[in-house]
Amino acid sequence: MALSSKLSLVLFLSSLFLHAALAELVCEDLPKGVCAFSIASSGKRCLLETSVAGDGSVEYQCRTSEVVVERMAEYIETDQCVQACGVDRNSVGISSDALLEAQFTAKLCSPACYQKCPNIVDLYFNLAAGEGVFLPELCERQRSSPHRIMSELLSSGFAPGPTSGNPSVASIHRTASAPAPL
Repeated sequence: MALSSKLSLVLFLSSLFLHAALAELVCEDLPKGVCAFSIASSGKRCLLETSVAGDGSVEYQCRTSEVVVERMAEYIETDQCVQACGVDRNSVGISSDALLEAQFTAKLCSPACYQKCPNIVDLYFNLAAGEGVFLPELCERQRSSPHRIMSELLSSGFAPGPTSGNPSVASIHRTASAPAPL
C-alpha cells in the first residue's frame, strides 16, 4: 500500500472515529458503498456525486444534499432494503423516471420493500408526489394490474425525461408527507 493511500486511510478512519465519538453521521465521511440512501445526523439525505480529478479520471464523492427527511436521522440503509427495493447504491442522482419501469415499481411496491424500508419508500413517495402521483395508489394499481400501470402513468401526465423541467427533489420533500405502510 502506497504511503499516500495509507495516509488517506488513516485520515478517513480518524474522521470516522471523531464523528463516532461525537455521535454524528456526516455524509462527506461515508464511503461510496454506503452513501446513497443514507441520512446524516442533520436529517439531510446523502447523495453520491461525481467529480473529475486532475488526471481526468472520474471520482465519486459522498455529499450532503439540502433534502431533509422529517422523521429520520443518522441512518445508513441496509443491504437487504437496497436489494428488496431494487435500488442501486452506485447511482448518481435519483429520478422519478424509475417509477416508469415495471420491474422497479414491482420491487418498490413489494411487501419486502414497502413495509420494511421506510427510508427508500419515503424518498420515492416524495418523488412520485412531485409528479402528481400518490405512491400508495400506484402500488395498489401495480399489484392489481401490473401491465397497465405504465400506460396509466403516462396518460395521467407523468412526464419522464430530464430533471431540469421537474420540480427539485428538495421542494418535493418539503411539500409531501410520508406514506403510512400498506
